[in-house]
Amino acid sequence: MSVPAEAVGQPKKAAAAAWIGSALEYYDFFIYGSAAALIFPKVFFDASDPATATLLSLATFGVAYAARPVGALFLGHVGDRLGRKKIMVFTLILMGLSTFLIGCLPTRAQAGSLAPVLLVLCRVLQGISAAGEQASASSMSLEHAPEHRRGFFTSFTLSGTQGGQLIATLVFLLVAQLPDDQLLSWGWRVPFWLSVAVAAVGYVIRRRLEEAPAFTRQAATAGVVRLPLLVLLREHWRDVLRVIAGALIASVSTIFTVWSLAYATSDSVGMSRSSMLWVGALANLVALAAIPLWATLSDRIGRRPVYLAGAAGSAVTMFLYLWAISAGSYPLTLLTGVLAFGVVYSAANGVWPAFYGEMFSTRVRLSGMAIGTQIGFAVAGFAVTFAAQVAGPGGDDWSAVGLFTAALCVPPVVAALSARETHRVPTRALGERAGREASRPETVSA
Repeated sequence: MSVPAEAVGQPKKAAAAAWIGSALEYYDFFIYGSAAALIFPKVFFDASDPATATLLSLATFGVAYAARPVGALFLGHVGDRLGRKKIMVFTLILMGLSTFLIGCLPTRAQAGSLAPVLLVLCRVLQGISAAGEQASASSMSLEHAPEHRRGFFTSFTLSGTQGGQLIATLVFLLVAQLPDDQLLSWGWRVPFWLSVAVAAVGYVIRRRLEEAPAFTRQAATAGVVRLPLLVLLREHWRDVLRVIAGALIASVSTIFTVWSLAYATSDSVGMSRSSMLWVGALANLVALAAIPLWATLSDRIGRRPVYLAGAAGSAVTMFLYLWAISAGSYPLTLLTGVLAFGVVYSAANGVWPAFYGEMFSTRVRLSGMAIGTQIGFAVAGFAVTFAAQVAGPGGDDWSAVGLFTAALCVPPVVAALSARETHRVPTRALGERAGREASRPETVSA
């Protein structure tokens, strides 16, 4: 197959496709988080025991993260064999379908114990979809990007993720205004049904995007790898471990998005649903601006210092945020929430697509990013459930949850300190060892 010239404008198109697709994907993914904290304990579980119902509902949020490593094995393999674009289209369709089906599910009152079983099944499908989304979008934008601006262009994947979270929060702000009887009967379903339109728009955008030139060049010259996982574990196992440890930083996001929302609106604190949803909305709005700025800085001074500032800083600012909630001060909660999630966490969040992607060669990049991140994200997903247990029987031991979150920031710091600085390494040389591609028999022509 011939190698197409790298068309002018394709980096921008790839970044736009990554942003829009990730926004649409994670709109679907994060409306589940809001519903798991505010709605599902009353709709799918035994409302007579609110503490247990909330714990079980938060556990279903984590189920998708448990499914993501499995999805990563399959989608990473396919993406490194057949291309990034195919995975980007597939994940969007699967997410839209599974999210729409959640909005159609019967409640516990209508179907008994079958209702939460069907909920978990749909959540697993969401997890499989999310397993390939960020890795494929990040690989695509990195491999299209100019070498001196890889951080900036790959950051659009995570900027899109925050955009999707912002849209999901705004939709739930509107839904939360409904009277409880309407909210619990039909109102909560509307955000999930909207995923059909979301998937259709994303499908059109991604179908028009050209395949990544680095992947096309690899397939046309050295050939693709028969078994990407084998090559990955043989030649990049240290980097996979670094990515797994680094991906634990996502615990900050899940605890901020889900556990703190449930805690702040509980009887022990008593903040309103709408006010706390506004904290998330404003924090995500700030993150939309902060992420590309942090990524641009990483193009100048390196990935490691920016990522380290975000990971270490999140340990401190998240503790302050939970303290502000416990104090019952909404202005302080808003201020620390925007600082913790919108500014500080964005440093690590905006840089990791380039930081992790640059650890791997083109032939195993999607597998390396997908498998490494999704194993780490699986732990991050269940961090919400662990936080609910750490918080004690009353669910109000915020300091224990703050320390727990800080502890989860330690492995990302260690991983970054042990990693190579790659922001100035040419794209073709990323992750390579001298001459190994020409000598390996496991590559095949495309």
